[in-house]
Amino acid sequence: MSAEMTLGAVLVRLEEREREIAAEAEALRQKITEFSALLDGLDKAAEEVRVTRKTLLDLPDQQQPAPPAPELPDHPAYQQIMTAFTATTTPLRARAVCEALDMEVTANSVNNTRLKLKRLAGRGVLVEAEQGLFALPKP
Repeated sequence: MSAEMTLGAVLVRLEEREREIAAEAEALRQKITEFSALLDGLDKAAEEVRVTRKTLLDLPDQQQPAPPAPELPDHPAYQQIMTAFTATTTPLRARAVCEALDMEVTANSVNNTRLKLKRLAGRGVLVEAEQGLFALPKP
């Protein structure tokens, strides 16, 4: 009889071990399913990044729109001043602008022209390269 009990005990132990192995296998299958889902999500995200990159590279070169040109005051003196600047490539001082416009060169006319040049520089129509020296802005 002891041989049968031993055989019976072995069979019970084998059945228990079979259940343990089956449980471990099922747990691993569940983990594989979870990892497969994570992997699918990462693959999808990587594909979306590739598509986005390709789409951006395929877009035509779009440059930023140029800022609107600064506006000149309505007074004709400002148009005359701008004519003097478009006729030269060098920066001008107020006195040189007066001379270019065939104005009488007096302290009052030079000061009035300097004020107009400062106003144009403040609006971005001209730039003051250094104190009292004005020029058209570089494109």
